[in-house]
Amino acid sequence: MVNHNNNPEIESSPLCGSVTRDGITVRVEIYRIAGRGEGWALEVIDGEGASTVWDDTFADDQDAYDEFYRALELEGMRSMSNRPFPSRSRA
Repeated sequence: MVNHNNNPEIESSPLCGSVTRDGITVRVEIYRIAGRGEGWALEVIDGEGASTVWDDTFADDQDAYDEFYRALELEGMRSMSNRPFPSRSRA
């Protein structure tokens, strides 16, 4: 599926949303290219607009959401807004 600009349409998960912890808010974005049945991407955007994107995709959107919370519990919210994760790229 492509839109009128010949760009692929993006399907967003209903699990997307803002998460606040320890006074820090990030936006969790979970998405994939519509109609291809490919994996779901996980991206976390901090309050300054910096983005952390996981290198791997996930079989379903719930797996991506669970990974966000696993990383949150393991590394804390401050790590999502101040530094890149190992094995993930920072945009």
